[in-house]
Amino acid sequence: MLCIRELFRWGIFLKIHEYQAKQILKTFGVPVPAGEPCTSSDQVAELGAKLLEAGKPLVVKAQIHAGGRGKGGGIKLVKTVREAVSAARQLLGSKLITPQTGPEGRLVSRILVEQGIDIESELYAGITFDRATIRDVFMVSTEGGVEIEKVAAKTPEKIHKEYIDPIFGINTYQARSLAYKLNLAPEVTKEAAKVFLSLYAAYRAKEASLAEINPLVVTGEGTVLALDAKMNFDDNALFRQKEVAAMRDPGEEDPLEREANEFGLNYIKLNGNVGCMVNGAGLAMATMDIIKQAGGEPANFLDVGGSANAETVGNGFRIICKDPNVGAVLINIFGGIVRCDRVARGVVETLGNLKTDMPVVVRLQGTNAEEGKKIIEEAELGFRWADTLKKAAQMAVQATSSSAPGGAR
Repeated sequence: MLCIRELFRWGIFLKIHEYQAKQILKTFGVPVPAGEPCTSSDQVAELGAKLLEAGKPLVVKAQIHAGGRGKGGGIKLVKTVREAVSAARQLLGSKLITPQTGPEGRLVSRILVEQGIDIESELYAGITFDRATIRDVFMVSTEGGVEIEKVAAKTPEKIHKEYIDPIFGINTYQARSLAYKLNLAPEVTKEAAKVFLSLYAAYRAKEASLAEINPLVVTGEGTVLALDAKMNFDDNALFRQKEVAAMRDPGEEDPLEREANEFGLNYIKLNGNVGCMVNGAGLAMATMDIIKQAGGEPANFLDVGGSANAETVGNGFRIICKDPNVGAVLINIFGGIVRCDRVARGVVETLGNLKTDMPVVVRLQGTNAEEGKKIIEEAELGFRWADTLKKAAQMAVQATSSSAPGGAR
């Protein structure tokens, strides 16, 4: 589907900070640099004095949920405690702009201070779920420090994979095979294989959707350790993973997504201008794809659930319209568990009470769809009715070109 990558990019999973991912990996035996998170320059001064070794620098790293921090000036190599404090003061409270944050940037409220490492080579190691094979896939590459998507696009032969049996987990020989393909010295190969086993153990035990070390470095002394780490987790597993759930940083989440979560709505903000309100995740994905095929860009993913009512419709609509990029809203409801006439009454009741000039396209299909259409048309609220999803998407895209962004207030 056209929109799946966007949803993964913008975050349908719980994300945690680098320092939190390293804390998890360390408990499973993955070596990480000595360091601690700090929220003030005073903490940096105290910690820096403990970590600084003769001839070795310190690294000050902004902690935000976005990649490309180095390109945005969020990672600073310093030689003294004074320089570390100065770097901390520059970063804390600033807006860091990276290729993944967009022009608005992200507020830096926490930094990670670590000992500098004597790096001999940089590697990549990561685990995620491969939907094509319905198995976890463990990937390694000699191209560490580079975005793995770019490596896959330009030099896919440099990515080596092992598919993991979901029942038995990773085998020792698979870890050794991955390490061997990195062309390391024999002793380093053994160390890398151990790290791979530990990485998988953390991924499996914490029910992660992604566990990535980039770069995984080999030091001048032949030690293998995680210089950076990233872990994402499926929200559906958090009721079992209490410690992971406690690592959530609301300040890193989009305000609209936080509000939607409070109402029990599945909402993810995207960069388009066509707001989407749909019942059912699969139908929501299809709706987003049809919008793109019609030449538009979806502004969000929003699943109001199979039993949508006036309250959920109202909350969802208000959240959609708080996005200043939205120029029109497409309501696409399939009447299965909930009847279309009931949904239509909820739409009329809720949206009729909102002060908005936002163009709204409605498409209802399923149980009592004709009754629902009649209710929508008789309401005389300016709603635009569409009989098919294709037509609804075309109407919504066209409406965005003739309306000013912003709606319900």
